[in-house]
Amino acid sequence: MKNHFHTFSRLFVLLSAIFIFHSGTVSAKEVSGPAPDFTLPDDQGNAVSLKDFHGEVIMINFWASWCIPCRHEMPFLEKLYQRYKDLGFTIIGVNVEEDPQMAHTMLKKIPVSFPIVFDQQNNVSKLYQVSGMPTTILIDKSGNKRFEHKGYLPGIEETYKKQVKALIRE
Repeated sequence: MKNHFHTFSRLFVLLSAIFIFHSGTVSAKEVSGPAPDFTLPDDQGNAVSLKDFHGEVIMINFWASWCIPCRHEMPFLEKLYQRYKDLGFTIIGVNVEEDPQMAHTMLKKIPVSFPIVFDQQNNVSKLYQVSGMPTTILIDKSGNKRFEHKGYLPGIEETYKKQVKALIRE
């Protein structure tokens, strides 16, 4: 009986996690206005600034290692980056955890080649009014915010591609 209870408990937790993941709040909207500049350290301690990428289409992706949807989204973001980086597109991954060690551990399992920076005090997250993970902001070549996505569900990748291609063509 005890064994069945543990099996049932594990199944309940798994199904609850799947339900939460698939019914999570997701929103997408067009936004406008200049993207606030910021400078954050990368994993080598080098300063990375948004202004370093002026003239490119930029995707800022706020994420955390504990965020299951972030983990699912990361491989797609790497593919998107590889596909469009030579056309003037970049992604800046902004990790929001106080201790970057968890991010480093995750990135060993899910490696990416786009810049990852660390917002340990959440100053940039507050600047961009991030309220959930992941949050993704698309910025045009002139440095203006154009699209904002809160949350992640499978299928959003096609929207990302269309928006990135449209901004590259401008």
